[in-house]
Amino acid sequence: MLANYHTHTARCNHAFGTEREYIENAIQNGFKILGFSDHVPQPYPADYESHIRMRMEEAESYTDTLVKLRDEYKSDIQILIGYEVEYTRKFFDKMLEHIRQYPLDYIIQGQHFIPNEIDGFYAGAMTTQESSLAEYVEFTVEGMKTGKFSYLAHPDLINYVGPDEVFQKHMKEIIQTSIDLDIPLEVNMLGFMTDRNYPSDRFYSLAASMGAKFVIGCDAHNPVHVMQPNSVSGFIDFLNKNKIKPIQDNIIELKPV
Repeated sequence: MLANYHTHTARCNHAFGTEREYIENAIQNGFKILGFSDHVPQPYPADYESHIRMRMEEAESYTDTLVKLRDEYKSDIQILIGYEVEYTRKFFDKMLEHIRQYPLDYIIQGQHFIPNEIDGFYAGAMTTQESSLAEYVEFTVEGMKTGKFSYLAHPDLINYVGPDEVFQKHMKEIIQTSIDLDIPLEVNMLGFMTDRNYPSDRFYSLAASMGAKFVIGCDAHNPVHVMQPNSVSGFIDFLNKNKIKPIQDNIIELKPV
């Protein structure tokens, strides 16, 4: 693939390496486009501190660093500036207003908390509750319908361990919305490499059969994660088994934020 749009930085407090190291590794591995999409800062109350995302005041240094590197490496690779964004009803508009102050190419949607990090549950925690699955789908679809997101990251992050038929009944709504709105679904390489509950056969076999579009995301939290799919043992087999055909060269059309 020529592009990866899912790259983090150390500012999120759970990624490692410098931006330059990610870029150098991307060039070495044949990428022509590298999008940085670190976890977006959120306008949380002053008495709440998130340990999994940059602070609001760090958006400026994040952008400045990438603008300088974008210019430095413009002959070798195209650098894009973005964020991985949690859609919330409570903070979304104020968050957008803040990040739009700086150069911004795109955002991708990644729903980790429902309804938000402060008031809700972590979608990656194992659950048998159909109500949690339904709420995850509700918020994800609502976010997709804002029209701001260029793609949906790890759409099956919700760790519902109940019956497949219940899982697919609800997740079908996300897939159909992605088709109706022409929003690609990400096949997450980091989740596959680290043996997480996503990407899952029961989601992607259904999504492929329904005709969804797919993009591969490195979800790089370390420079070495910026790699080609054939470098991840078993990943190509996963794609083939589920009849997943990613967008050509993995290059997507970016939506205005």
